[in-house]
Amino acid sequence: MTHYIPILLFLAVAIAFPVVTLVIARLIRAGRFDPIKLEPYECGTVATSEAFDHRFSVRYYLIAVLFVVFDVETVFLFPWAVAFRRLALFGFLEMLVFLVILIVGYVYAWRRGALSWV
Repeated sequence: MTHYIPILLFLAVAIAFPVVTLVIARLIRAGRFDPIKLEPYECGTVATSEAFDHRFSVRYYLIAVLFVVFDVETVFLFPWAVAFRRLALFGFLEMLVFLVILIVGYVYAWRRGALSWV
C-alpha cells in the first residue's frame, strides 16, 4: 500500500491545483457584468446581429477538411522527395499508390461538387 502513496499524492495535487485556482479566480473577479462587455467585438463597429444568429455554410468546413487532407499529402511528399534515391523502385511504387489514392479522392470530391461554390 505504501507504493501507492506517491501516486495518490500526485492525483490529489492534480485535482487540488485547478480547483484552488478556480476558487481564487472566482473570489477576486469583478462583481458586476457590463452588458457592453458581453457583446461580440466586430472590429470596432457596432454589432449588426447577435453573436449566434449568423450561420456558416457547411461548405466552409468541407473545404477546410479537403485542405487538411491535401496539406497532409505534402507532408508525406517532402520526405519522400528527399529520400527518393535511397528508396529506389519500392519507394517510387509506394508513393505512386499513395498519389493514385489521393487523386481518386480528389476526383471523387470534384465530381460530387465539393469544390464548386455555386
